[in-house]
Amino acid sequence: MTSSAIERRRALGAFLRAQRARLSPAALSVHGGPRRRTPGLRREEIAQLAALSTTWYTWIEQGREVSVSPAALARLASALRLTAAERTYLFDLAGKRDPMGGSAKDAVEPPAALSAAVQVITSPAYILDRNWNAVAWNSASARLFLGWLDRSGKNVPQRNLLRFIFLQPAARRLIRSWEDRARRVVAEFRAESASFPEDSSMLALVEELRHESETFARLWKEHAVMGREGGRRDFNHPRHGLVSYEQVAFTLAGRPEFKLVMLTNPSPAVGRKDLHRTALGQPVRALRPRRRSHAPG
Repeated sequence: MTSSAIERRRALGAFLRAQRARLSPAALSVHGGPRRRTPGLRREEIAQLAALSTTWYTWIEQGREVSVSPAALARLASALRLTAAERTYLFDLAGKRDPMGGSAKDAVEPPAALSAAVQVITSPAYILDRNWNAVAWNSASARLFLGWLDRSGKNVPQRNLLRFIFLQPAARRLIRSWEDRARRVVAEFRAESASFPEDSSMLALVEELRHESETFARLWKEHAVMGREGGRRDFNHPRHGLVSYEQVAFTLAGRPEFKLVMLTNPSPAVGRKDLHRTALGQPVRALRPRRRSHAPG
């Protein structure tokens, strides 16, 4: 047993003791028994509420080397009336995956403040839910992502980014190096989907794409996993030609199923000093071939 594992067990026990001490017996309709010498509930009371043996719960609090199932942790979280952040912390300390992590009801709509924030961003920006449906975007994104976030994108169910990339011919024309980008987004989506193993809508989306797109089916079968990273993104825009951005993504604190994605002006490249503003709403780099000068003959 490593020292870090021992410290995590001790931290788990200390956390449980602190949460137990803050609970009011009266608020939980726990009455009777001898006079209480310490605040909060007794160990046996929490154990009973969580359907655990008192001995087993005591060992957990004492930091002993015992294995706790995700189901038992879920019952403890409920018995201790933990908040979402506290529940996440509990499962992280125990090194277990929360079986209720990211329930379907949490992914309906993003917080209103986040939806409002994306509208004041001048560069292309949009918000994805855990199924990579666009739930909010600004006008600059609509002008860039033709066939997805503009008016014609209404033909893409739920404005889903994966459906756009793999099922819409416009995506292959718009996204430069489409095959490389497609391979990466599949690996990123697989990595993120592991956090929501019981999400029926996510499973249905994967099955739909496997059936409708041979490319997606082939890439999904590779089982590649990659973290979501930013970087250069090039587009063959039908109105503005070849344009480039630097992509950055942020996860909302407390609501990890939502991601804010922004496309900003790329860092200067050698030989590409001229920038121009386009109708996309963001300074982008014009990647036009240089004209050769010819000496007079």
